[in-house]
Amino acid sequence: MADMSEKLSGEFLFDRRYIENSVNNITETLHDLIKHLNDISKNKYFVLNGILDAISTDINNAITGQRHIIKSSYILPAKEITKEMADITGSKVANLGEVRNLVPLPTPDGFSITAYAFNVFMEHNDFLKLIGEKLTFVPVNDIEALNAMSMEIKDIILNGDIPADIQNEIKKACEDLKRQADQEVKVSVRSSAIGEDGEFSFAGQYSTFLNVSFEDILEKYKHVVASQFNPRALFYFKTKGFRQHDMVMPVGVFVMVNAKAGGVMYSRDPMGQDSDEPRIIINAVKGLGDVVADGTVSPETYVLSSNGKITIEGTKGDTPCLSDAHVKMLSRYAAVLEEHFKSPQDIEWAVDKNDQIFILQSRPLAIVSKKPSKTVPTNIKGYTLIIHKGVPAYKGIGFGKAFIVRKNEDLVKVPDGAIVVARHTSPGYVVIMNRIAAIVTDVGSATGHMATLAREYKVPAILDARTATADIADGAEITVDAINCNIYEGHVTELEEFAQKRVEPLTEMRIFKILESVLKFISPLHLVNPYDAKFTAQNCITLHDITRFCHEMAMRELFDITAMSASEVQSHRLSAGIPMQIYIMDLGGAIEHNNSKRIHLNQVKSVPFNAYLHGLKSIKWPEPRAFDMHGFLGAIAHTAAIAEHDIKNTAEESFAIISGEYMNFALRLGYHLSTVEAYCGDNVNDNYISFIFKGGGSTADRRYRRVRFLDTVLKRLDFNVRINGDIINAFVSKYHKQDIEKKLENLGKLTVYSKQLDMVLYDDTITNNHIEEFLKTVGEQS
Repeated sequence: MADMSEKLSGEFLFDRRYIENSVNNITETLHDLIKHLNDISKNKYFVLNGILDAISTDINNAITGQRHIIKSSYILPAKEITKEMADITGSKVANLGEVRNLVPLPTPDGFSITAYAFNVFMEHNDFLKLIGEKLTFVPVNDIEALNAMSMEIKDIILNGDIPADIQNEIKKACEDLKRQADQEVKVSVRSSAIGEDGEFSFAGQYSTFLNVSFEDILEKYKHVVASQFNPRALFYFKTKGFRQHDMVMPVGVFVMVNAKAGGVMYSRDPMGQDSDEPRIIINAVKGLGDVVADGTVSPETYVLSSNGKITIEGTKGDTPCLSDAHVKMLSRYAAVLEEHFKSPQDIEWAVDKNDQIFILQSRPLAIVSKKPSKTVPTNIKGYTLIIHKGVPAYKGIGFGKAFIVRKNEDLVKVPDGAIVVARHTSPGYVVIMNRIAAIVTDVGSATGHMATLAREYKVPAILDARTATADIADGAEITVDAINCNIYEGHVTELEEFAQKRVEPLTEMRIFKILESVLKFISPLHLVNPYDAKFTAQNCITLHDITRFCHEMAMRELFDITAMSASEVQSHRLSAGIPMQIYIMDLGGAIEHNNSKRIHLNQVKSVPFNAYLHGLKSIKWPEPRAFDMHGFLGAIAHTAAIAEHDIKNTAEESFAIISGEYMNFALRLGYHLSTVEAYCGDNVNDNYISFIFKGGGSTADRRYRRVRFLDTVLKRLDFNVRINGDIINAFVSKYHKQDIEKKLENLGKLTVYSKQLDMVLYDDTITNNHIEEFLKTVGEQS
């Protein structure tokens, strides 16, 4: 449970398989816990099985979230499509239908091959199960495995058969397009996956085919469906947390525009802007505008300010792609689309030979709203400026060694933390964006697919730097200032203060939303006070509740003398002379004259227990610590949900199961839970100590300082320590008997010393002082 919660920090890459395996491990363990609890209680808690099954069903629903595909016709003509049909046609085609029918603005004529048609195609070939099994075993961080799996799955789909009734409907729709056209036309066959161009862009991850003849549409349809499994699409799909059920591919078929110019425009500057100076950005090339999105050429850029001023950059030749009239009409369209969809828009467009503007796509545009708190200097003295040009796709600072990417195969070799330098942009770079420091390209557009992905993954990026691959040496240490479009030799320390700590985009991905949903049924603890009347099996609503309940009830069953007959194992209350209620169960030979409910220390003959208890008794137990007000308020906040009388009733009852050479001691000290297990005998290979610590009543920072305190001390005492959140696991083994006894004694002292210590650890200096003080106590001072 703690490991799953730690994944929400955004520092770890994981996929749905990790979540499923973790949940399976937890539920299997809980099935065992419940079984054993019922074994020792004569099936008193059988109701827990049904509760666990119900919670498991909720978790499974949160993980799978199976998408319901609406039964519709196989084909929908563009004239019938609106944005409400996104679950049928995909968002890309649904938005285009909305633009055509309800805005309305000019769009090409065409039709959608629906999600229902896709589902029938997949089921007809029995692909869903076959592909699902293969997807389960693809690691997201292995590019070669992704490539191999991609080729295998795509081959399967391309060899599939399109059912005859779907073929007939497609052919009929093509005949309708032919009748409506005055001349011979060709079409584009475009992806419109469910979820594409919505909350997640999937920018450039799927295939689009242009200038397709009608007789080739069926074959291109299969290629578009198969493009769901392009390596870059698989990476995006897996790291964003999508599931196989989310992989639904409607396809759009639209008449090609005979374009003399085309491109992409943003209704707002995606890198943020002053509210009183909004800007519309238009990137254009002559002919088809697909190369703008692909990033294979550097386009002309037109920036239209709110006052109507037009700025042009990167003009090719004497004649610009667009006239002022075109720019103003496009900007008007951009404003209309933003108003209609109630959000900034990323728009693909084309101008035909008759100067008619067509909208080819309109999707939400993510805006980076955060601005630097102070101005980044434009020229740092003392460093060689390699490049001072380009267009920022995502503003930020990156440090690292340059890695020149000349072909897609080079992506496998890109090391973590590198700065990728390439001739042109590519959506394929998505497979490395979670682990690189920056991107620089010779050509490319801030309105292209890769620019969208750079913003999504928060990778500093300079595009259209013209000479980057020529001027930057492979392996050279460089600094990328993607705010001012400067690239320096070496590591520019003066820019470190401006380098925002990279907020891992993993936390914004869908897989995190899934994990968050799953953890709602796992982590929260509602059964806090075991003496509350509501502490019942029926009130377990999370897996944590079941775990807590089983632990508490197991202890009660084991140590409830009144529930056991005289012939059964009994527990004993130990009079130890310390402020703890200790109950002991003797596995055999550990207690002399054990026929009494209460026993004394001189009756206990367990070697490890006596050593640990000696440590508990040999150090003065702390009075309530003189914590400061912040620590006190933190304790209140940590226990705010517990009533005052309940806090008092979280009694310090601790339980030990012992034999002559073995001990398992579960201690409860206020809000701290510790377990000490040890074997201490004559065979050195059998001897070990295991120590687990969890809990605290103060603020998070103070609890973690105590973790550091315990971590440091335990390591000085030769323990191997593993930390997960505020849980400590420490272990030591293969020491001679007398050494194990000494370590148990020191561990007992540490248990007493650290009681309530988190309340006073208000800074690191205090923490260090306590470390030194305790080490002096046990003779281990530095």
